[in-house]
Amino acid sequence: MPRKKETLTLSVPPRTKEKLEALAEQLNIRWGNNPSPSGLVSAIAWQELEVGKPFKFEPAQTNALRQSIVSLLDAGYIEEAKSVLTLLIDKGELEAPIRQSLIQQISQPLEGWRIQTDQLIAQKQPFHLVYQNAQGQSLEYTVHYAEIVFYEKRYYLQIWCTQTEDSTDLPELRHNRCLRLDRIQAIFPMTGEWRGNFDTVEVKLHFRGGLVRAYEPKNDDIQDEVIDNVRCVTRRVVNPFWLIREVRRYGPECVIVFPDGIRDRFKQELLAMVEQYNAH
Repeated sequence: MPRKKETLTLSVPPRTKEKLEALAEQLNIRWGNNPSPSGLVSAIAWQELEVGKPFKFEPAQTNALRQSIVSLLDAGYIEEAKSVLTLLIDKGELEAPIRQSLIQQISQPLEGWRIQTDQLIAQKQPFHLVYQNAQGQSLEYTVHYAEIVFYEKRYYLQIWCTQTEDSTDLPELRHNRCLRLDRIQAIFPMTGEWRGNFDTVEVKLHFRGGLVRAYEPKNDDIQDEVIDNVRCVTRRVVNPFWLIREVRRYGPECVIVFPDGIRDRFKQELLAMVEQYNAH
């Protein structure tokens, strides 16, 4: 028995019928061999089609979502991160390299390293860790102390490990490492003693000019006083890399006074930057 139909008469502006037929043709909505504007209208009414301009994320929204993926993965919310990845691939206006990177990321297993490391730290359980650095090298660390720390825009796993051969840091700090959670390859609990702290060095900083008042104290500052219009701060430092990044932002209003090893390292970086500018 043929399906009963209702009749609807539409009055449309000139050339609209042709546009409806072209759209029906594009979407393969037909009556017999011909494109069907009536079928197109029915599909819209039954919400079988999206109408209007396709929804796409603006560049700022895309960047925010990419950052949220990093934060979700670092926090151990794996399924939520996969959902945002899928949404971004489907609806984002992405350049080819970024799109390919996201597709590769979602096609690989996303392990919840944050959850596992949180458990081991809470249990004071030493562990063995396999890590891939930025150059693609596979490194192994035997970890006897660790903390989840936040530097700049993301969380990291900061560890004290027995290995020192791959470190070029100060001798006092060569057991410390700061690792990206998304580059961890494997974690295995092991027997051993939990240290309970990192190695540290005391660093003296002098702040001048506007930073005498504007400097915001950090949790690791152990001394902070103003002498002759210079703000003198002593801080316990676990990783000089992050200290140097901070000091670089302060410009000439901050000087590393001590120790010489970190002071000289910063000076060499500044000289290398000057050489780069002299070369261009």
